[in-house]
Amino acid sequence: MSYFKNIKSTFKVKNHVNYIGVVAFLVLMIILTSTGVLSRSSIGLLSRIAYSIVMAVSLNLVVGFLGELSLGHAGFMCVGAYIGCSVGNILSQSIDSSLLVIIISMLVGGICAAFFGFIIGLPALRLKGDYLAIVTLAFGEIVRNVFKNLPYFGGAMGLNTRPYNTKELYIIGFVVVLIVLVLIQNLIRSKHGRAITAIRDNEIAAKAMGINVTFYKLFVFIIAAFFAGVAGVLYGNFTTPVLYTFFSYNYSIEILVMVVLGGMGNITGSILAATLITFVNFELQSNLSGDLAALRLLIYALILIIVVLFNNAPAFKNIRAKFSVAALLSKFQKPKKPEDVSDDSAKWDVIESKISMNEVLSVDITDEIAKAEKEGK
Repeated sequence: MSYFKNIKSTFKVKNHVNYIGVVAFLVLMIILTSTGVLSRSSIGLLSRIAYSIVMAVSLNLVVGFLGELSLGHAGFMCVGAYIGCSVGNILSQSIDSSLLVIIISMLVGGICAAFFGFIIGLPALRLKGDYLAIVTLAFGEIVRNVFKNLPYFGGAMGLNTRPYNTKELYIIGFVVVLIVLVLIQNLIRSKHGRAITAIRDNEIAAKAMGINVTFYKLFVFIIAAFFAGVAGVLYGNFTTPVLYTFFSYNYSIEILVMVVLGGMGNITGSILAATLITFVNFELQSNLSGDLAALRLLIYALILIIVVLFNNAPAFKNIRAKFSVAALLSKFQKPKKPEDVSDDSAKWDVIESKISMNEVLSVDITDEIAKAEKEGK
């Protein structure tokens, strides 16, 4: 019985909301897909949402938790997409299992992107603020133009890939999302995560406390690049050919908007923002065609402005507090009663002390003060 009590005391719903939400969403989508409710385009949208979430959460690790501005995240995705999918094309000729091929491709794409993250991060992370943003932006543009001019990767025509079954790809994508969430959230809650956030809050104080700032900056940059490379392989198995135009700085800005819109250092917000922005883009692309296509970016910008104002305007503070995730979860939690905390380990009758609580409460402070003043005279 005590074992289950320990599990109950250590298990906190707020720490597992993201896992529960993603699993529930995935199960619901599997049911809708198996019953034929979702169309082919809607199933494709789920794959886009999956790799967008991976990109947003991984960038949030750099921008939100480490506090460094990076605009080259699409460049790491580009590396993973081209190299990982090339390996996938080679493996598919000798391996029959497409699932095994995509798993190996994701690992190779992620490792290659992490290697580039190490190469770029080692000198670039000595810079700060706008200078780091400019360097990472330049890296993203250089990478995609290099792949554009390499004949082995298809050149300007793009890399031809073998798209994975769309009815199964989104399942793999959301499993990857779960893995990314588990790794990043446990990293943030560990001592290493506290060191990372300490660097964000005050780098000088972190150095004074003995934190290896260079190591942690490079470590975060590599981890984020690895996940971006994995997302690139998911994208490459979703569409063909893989074109360099997709990985422009505009896409890096779009991922950064997801992070800012969801909240800096807020993983749940990044998930919701990535889902919302991907869905809005999909709907605008589907419904605005021909002469109306020019209005797509205008409407998209207006929606972002409205959402940003709602998230930050003081006038909407009460509304945000009323409909926040914490407020909604509190409605399902029972209020604690005195008998619920009877086993509190911090009670006065449990803590060992030389002075009992009754003795402390029986002391007349006024008499002691008067005695002290008399002795002082």
